[in-house]
Amino acid sequence: MFCVVLTMVKNRVEAKRLAERLVSEKLAACVSTVPNVTSVYRWRGKVERAREVLVVAKTSMKKLDRLIPRIKELHSYEVPEILALRIERGLPEYLKWLGKSLR
Repeated sequence: MFCVVLTMVKNRVEAKRLAERLVSEKLAACVSTVPNVTSVYRWRGKVERAREVLVVAKTSMKKLDRLIPRIKELHSYEVPEILALRIERGLPEYLKWLGKSLR
């Protein structure tokens, strides 16, 4: 069983560093980054707006117990967004590759 893990970071440098670490440590098979995302959120009682980079990591459910704390450790935010979404279906060949890449 696989999942997609989402997090937002403050800039491309942090996104690149996080992506490379997660893949090199085999916590994620692939990490994609999407720059120039505008986030609007409430923080400490105020509505905030920030330009961020979306980081999308593809991994297995088995890796989550190590992946989530590792993202938190590497992240610059006090309370980073870290969301895991289960993959229900996908291209069988891609899912096979995903599993092999995480071994």
